[in-house]
Amino acid sequence: MAKPQTPVSPSPRPSESRSERPPEHQFQGSPKKGEKPAQLALELPVERAVSRDDLLESPANRLAVDLIDGWPDWPSNVVVLAGPVGSGKSHLAAIWAAQAGATILPSAALGEHPGIATQGNLVLEDAGPGCLDEEALFHAFNQVKAAGHFLLLTSRSFPSAWMVSLKDLQSRLRLAHLVELSEPDDELLSAIIIKLFADRQLEVPPQTVAYLVARMERSMEAAGRLVAWLDREALARGRKINRSLAAEALAAMDNPENN
Repeated sequence: MAKPQTPVSPSPRPSESRSERPPEHQFQGSPKKGEKPAQLALELPVERAVSRDDLLESPANRLAVDLIDGWPDWPSNVVVLAGPVGSGKSHLAAIWAAQAGATILPSAALGEHPGIATQGNLVLEDAGPGCLDEEALFHAFNQVKAAGHFLLLTSRSFPSAWMVSLKDLQSRLRLAHLVELSEPDDELLSAIIIKLFADRQLEVPPQTVAYLVARMERSMEAAGRLVAWLDREALARGRKINRSLAAEALAAMDNPENN
C-alpha cells in the first residue's frame, strides 16, 4: 500500500495575518463539533531592527537624527541624548555605535571598565541620578578629549537633574552638547506601529493604527507592548487585528496583570 503523502501548506501571502499560518501555532484540546479549535500561541522571536535604514524620522527626533548623521562633525566630543522612555535614544545610540565602532555600556558599569574611553568611541546608556560613578565619568570625559574620541550618553533627564556633586564633573557636563528628544508625535507613532507589525509579518488596517495612536501612551515602549499583545492574542484566538481587538489591547495596557 502506498504511503500517504503529508500535505504541504502553501506559503502565506503578504496580506495574511499570522493567525492564518498553521506552522506558527498549535491546537489545544479537542474542539466540539462545529467549533473552531483553540490555539496555543507560541512566543516566536522577533528580530528588532535597529539599523539606520530602519530609523523612522519626524519632527520629534529630527535634531537627534541630524546629529547622528553629522558625525564626526560634532560640536563637542561629548554629546547627551535626553528624552523620555521610548523616544528612540537607544536606537539612535546603536546606529551611531555601528558607524563609529563604539562600545556600548550601561552608565552604571563604567567604573568596572577603567580606561575604556582611551580605547575608542563610547556609548553610556541610561545616565542619571543614582547610577553614575562620578569619578569614572570625569576621567572618561578627559580621556575622550585627550584621545580625540567621542562619548555619547543617553538619559531620561538633562544633566542638570543628575544631582552631580563632583564640581569638576559639573563643569565638564556643562560643556557637553545636549540634544533633546520629544515624545513621538502622531506621525512617528503611526510609523512605529506599522513597522512593528511589519517586523512580525502582520498587516493591519490604517484605521486600526489610527485608533491606537489616538488613545495609547505616547512612547515607543508602549507601542511595542501593544503590538506584542495584539500579535499574541490574534494568534491565540484565530482572529484578525481590528478595532475591537485594539480596544481590548488598550484596556489590557491599563491593567499590568494582563500584559
